[in-house]
Amino acid sequence: NRSCCAFSSCEEAVQGLWCAPPPPMAVRRILHQARAHGRSSAGDFAPFPSLRPVSAVPFSPDCLTPSRTWRWLRSRPHVAFAMSGKALRITRPDDCHLHVRDGDVLPDLLRDASSQFQRAVIMPNLKPPITNVELALKYKRRIIAALPPDSTFEPLMTIYLTDLTLPEEVLLAKDCNIVGFKLYPAGATTNSSAGVTDILHRAPVFQAMEECGMPLLIHGEVTDKHVDIFDREAVFIEEILKPLRERHPRLRIVLEHITTKQAVEYVRDADVTGTGAIAATITPQHLLYNRNAIFNGGLNPHYYCLPVLKREEHRKALVAAATSGNPRFFLGTDSAPHAKGAKESSCGCAGCYTSWHAMPLYAEVFDTANALDKLEGFASFHGADFYGLPRNEGKITLHRIPISVPESLPLGKDVVVPVRAGGSVFWSVTSS
Repeated sequence: NRSCCAFSSCEEAVQGLWCAPPPPMAVRRILHQARAHGRSSAGDFAPFPSLRPVSAVPFSPDCLTPSRTWRWLRSRPHVAFAMSGKALRITRPDDCHLHVRDGDVLPDLLRDASSQFQRAVIMPNLKPPITNVELALKYKRRIIAALPPDSTFEPLMTIYLTDLTLPEEVLLAKDCNIVGFKLYPAGATTNSSAGVTDILHRAPVFQAMEECGMPLLIHGEVTDKHVDIFDREAVFIEEILKPLRERHPRLRIVLEHITTKQAVEYVRDADVTGTGAIAATITPQHLLYNRNAIFNGGLNPHYYCLPVLKREEHRKALVAAATSGNPRFFLGTDSAPHAKGAKESSCGCAGCYTSWHAMPLYAEVFDTANALDKLEGFASFHGADFYGLPRNEGKITLHRIPISVPESLPLGKDVVVPVRAGGSVFWSVTSS
């Protein structure tokens, strides 16, 4: 943006944009809402972050006639949207990476997830893990039984890949509509002790996956204790993922919850000519926060997840990928609930809980990046297309109306602390 003027308040910004008081009714409405929320200073345009660019009009305010202003706004839909008072209606999205646990916590977690998402790819790292088709189908029945009444939410089941997984299980899984096998390097994350110990020597299983088109969903980190925790994803790509794709070129891969610019560049630029497709999921926490969030004002365990949050340069690379419109990147929250006491302990569990407010968090990211027009593809189309699923028919509506995030949420007999607990998100969502 080329800046030629600065404003000290929302009112001054809009007057400077319009130069013809009183402003149109849409502008009056946005100013009234801004004042109602006590956010009229230049330092805090939330919950209307797209108003920020009005201070970067590339010509003098003296020249802004109403007609010229409307032309300028039409070429900048993120600003026009902020001033219109309209809502954003998109196809009902899918969560392509979700943890809903098991037992008495299922109803609470499914209530949050099903309120925004039509389908979700369910992760299999339970205790004990979901390691075969029989266990996956039983787990699916438990999930469906725990859904809110009249819910149409559909769980998409996965199987935990182990050293004992057989090629025959892959072919059976395909026949039973299992959508993927999850590869956890042993010890990489929560409940991953049964994971694969030698990834490059599972050739018969990977060949079966190539033959039937079964996706491999990868937690992409090495577990060598001598590798810095902030480098484990980049090292995995070089030492494991590249050789794996060379040996099994037709393997369809999702690199889950990517966190680094190296992962963005690899997925974005990977040659898939004559090879299997590759894609990546991105979480809201990795789009919104860098590793400082874990340590600001003390140790913040509710921002600790695996893969861990990275430097700001990596966060920016993730935002650029998510908002680019590239179909290789799609939504996967990796919402991973743990009881408050399990997080706030001497050896806290890894995982961020975002199911309650996932779509408002993503909307905040895309709004700040002036890319709201790319949100529907990222959230609703790219994942469905990769998995060969029909796009959803339902809709949700996102409103630029702030909501307060609870300090905690029910988790069976316990509680879970969501990301940004006690704060606010500048968007809200309704079904339609």
